[in-house]
Amino acid sequence: MGVSDNTRGLILAMASSAFIGSSFILKKKGLKRAADSGTRAGVGGYTYLLEPLWWAGMVLMIVGEVANFVAYVYAPAVLVTPLGALSIIISAILAHFMLKERLQKMGVLGCVSCVVGSVVIVIHAPQEHTPNSVQEIWALATQPAFLIYVAATLSAVLALILYFEPRYGQTNILVYLGICSLMGSLTVVSIKAIGIAIKLTLEGISQVAYPQTWFFLTVAAVCVITQLNYLNKALDTFNAAIVSPIYYVMFTTLTIIASAIMFKVDC
Repeated sequence: MGVSDNTRGLILAMASSAFIGSSFILKKKGLKRAADSGTRAGVGGYTYLLEPLWWAGMVLMIVGEVANFVAYVYAPAVLVTPLGALSIIISAILAHFMLKERLQKMGVLGCVSCVVGSVVIVIHAPQEHTPNSVQEIWALATQPAFLIYVAATLSAVLALILYFEPRYGQTNILVYLGICSLMGSLTVVSIKAIGIAIKLTLEGISQVAYPQTWFFLTVAAVCVITQLNYLNKALDTFNAAIVSPIYYVMFTTLTIIASAIMFKVDC
């Protein structure tokens, strides 16, 4: 009896969480070192690009994201995304020992709540229809309901970047993480499309010639770059033990909403 696609996705998502949870800590240490010798990332500096520890964290994050990318090919987003709760536990434990960051009782309760909520979502994850081509997923992405979601998301991101970030970015963690999470929900949808395109191409049904494939690839690249920039600012400004769970909750919630709208999942 072979391993089911959902099981493959589950294993890959768990491995992804381990890599990503560890990457938060290495990137935070790299950002702290870079801040000692140059302009902080939180105020627009990029000296962290010269810091080996930051790059080590980036490598771990890339490995984790690749595993996450493949997981989305095999399993629905409503199953894969909640498993990111494991990264909260990993980053909180490592932050305690490596960064000397202490979580208060309410913080621990919040992390536990994230994990419990994720288990509930995974257990009750609905079956999601898997598109058979890039054209099919393009049709889903251009539904009026999803286009309204995209417009609302981009409007919120612009408002956060242009108005809220200059005024509250250094004092309110929700500004940076709001930008990351909103863009992240669009990243997941684009990655799902790219993953399907790659899977079908490897099976002999080439999707390379379709302009929709390249459109989704461009959207994913823009969203990922934006996420990385503002995640670095969040990590540089706030404790990693706080950034990780809040980012996870916001990102997961918005991803589930985006997936439910696009794929018509009954959550």
